[in-house]
Amino acid sequence: QVQLVESGGGLVQPGGSLRLSCVPSGSIFGINVMAWYRQAPGKQRELVAAITSDGITNYADSVKGRFTISRVDAKNTWYLQMDSLKPEDTAVYYCNADSLVVAGTGGEPKYEYDVWGQGTQVTVSS
Repeated sequence: QVQLVESGGGLVQPGGSLRLSCVPSGSIFGINVMAWYRQAPGKQRELVAAITSDGITNYADSVKGRFTISRVDAKNTWYLQMDSLKPEDTAVYYCNADSLVVAGTGGEPKYEYDVWGQGTQVTVSS
C-alpha cells in the first residue's frame, strides 16, 4: 500500500514561515486531489487546504492569504507554504490524497483511496 511521508514541520516564532512537503512512496501514476489537514489538541481534524489535478485550490478561512498549497505532478509531491504563522496554527499537520493510481504487484494500474500521512508537528510559539 502507498504511504505518504510528510516533512518540514518544527518550531517557529509567531510571524515566521514553514514549508511542508508530502511525498508518496512506491510507483505512482497520478493523484487526484492533494490536501493538508491539521488537528490541534482537543479539536477535530480540519481541512487546511486542497488542490485538484486541475490546479483548483480551496482554503480554510483561517489560513486564506497566509498559506499556499501547490503541487508538482512530475514528482507526485505537494507542498504547504505557511507564512505569517500564528500560535493558533499549532497542530499536527497531515497530508491526504483522495485517490491515487498506483502500480499493482504485476505493474498494472490500480486505485487506492483516502491515503494519509503520519503527521508532522507544527508549533508556533515565542
